[in-house]
Amino acid sequence: MQIPGKMSHEGPLQELPCLNEYLEGSMLSISQKSKRKKRERIGDCLDTENTPHELIHQWSPPHKQRVVCKGKENEENQFVLARRPRKRREFSGLSWDTLPDELLLGILSCLPLQDLLRMSRVCKRWHRLAFDESLWHSVDLVGNPQLDQALGQVLMAGVLGLRCPCTCIGEPHFTHTQHLRVQHMDLSSCTVSTLFLDDIISRCRRLENLSLEGLELSDWIIQSLSQNTELVRLNLCGCSGFSPDSLGEMLKSCSRLEELNLSWCDFSTDHVKAVVSNIPSNITQLNLSGYRQNLTMEDLKDLVERCPHLVNLDLSDSVLMTTSSFPILQQLQSLRHLALSRCYQIHPAALADFEKFPELQTLEVYGLVQDTYLPILSKSLPRLQINTRPFSGVARPTEATRRDRAMWGMTCRLVFRS
Repeated sequence: MQIPGKMSHEGPLQELPCLNEYLEGSMLSISQKSKRKKRERIGDCLDTENTPHELIHQWSPPHKQRVVCKGKENEENQFVLARRPRKRREFSGLSWDTLPDELLLGILSCLPLQDLLRMSRVCKRWHRLAFDESLWHSVDLVGNPQLDQALGQVLMAGVLGLRCPCTCIGEPHFTHTQHLRVQHMDLSSCTVSTLFLDDIISRCRRLENLSLEGLELSDWIIQSLSQNTELVRLNLCGCSGFSPDSLGEMLKSCSRLEELNLSWCDFSTDHVKAVVSNIPSNITQLNLSGYRQNLTMEDLKDLVERCPHLVNLDLSDSVLMTTSSFPILQQLQSLRHLALSRCYQIHPAALADFEKFPELQTLEVYGLVQDTYLPILSKSLPRLQINTRPFSGVARPTEATRRDRAMWGMTCRLVFRS
């Protein structure tokens, strides 16, 4: 008996063809297929009608390059990495990066010191070129009141000439132990400790011209100077702090010295004897002024015998010099410049004997001749120029009468401008 409202499950259900998937040949299937084909024809027409395929292909970025990575853990499954290549920048004209090093060095050589240091901070290449040895031939740091690490950097840059008188020098901070290339150095009247000065001089082996005027030295510094056998000019005017033995050893080692200024040093009689006993025989210009009772007539005899080629000799303020020194000085056949200022035991009337010196050109006798007697002396010695050089220029980097920034006749290429 069948209950009303409930379906009976006694027999199988009948399958309706129209409710199943579209059967082949059915009206619904035919209708759906015709609609799909129509849409595809319309879509193809729309896609190709107004689409600029060539411009899209031209302006589109390049296709990603597929890189298939395989590994032990990915033998079955492969994954793809893609990277878009960089576009090369196209420059119109020349670029700084394309210029050769030689051309850039020529440009940098025209810059002053401060601008050259600024250029060194642009990039690594410019830093390397800015500190090329060819650009740091000579440096003038006058006007920079304090030199610490900067001095060490300048010296390590391979500078050949350094001029920095009247400067306060701290610790130079050298970053290597190699010898310096400096050949000409003026440290006159600097404020520097003997420790830091020894650190600088001990690294020098190629010095030719050196001025340490007015500095406190030590035996270690004098011994370091002995290692510079190429020294030609040495100015130690007003120096102190070293022994006669170290001075004598230094003079023996520096056999190529031609100009030596040892005036007004803190010398004893032993210092003076060490000088006249060990001074190189090829010395042509010598300043031994300021030794009053320490320079004797016997010392003068030894000096003339040892250095017969003297051209310029300054014995000022040596009160033991008398007219007996004239025959000794006359043995110097090449003597052209002689200074006997304030040698008070020489009578002014005896100065007329210098007419017997055939090569003598200038005579400095400040303090011996009054201004009223000077015209009379000039008439008796017409070949000589009398009292024309109040300051000695022996071995000094810059003469007192000059106002330029030259150093032993050389002009520094890089100059510090305050």
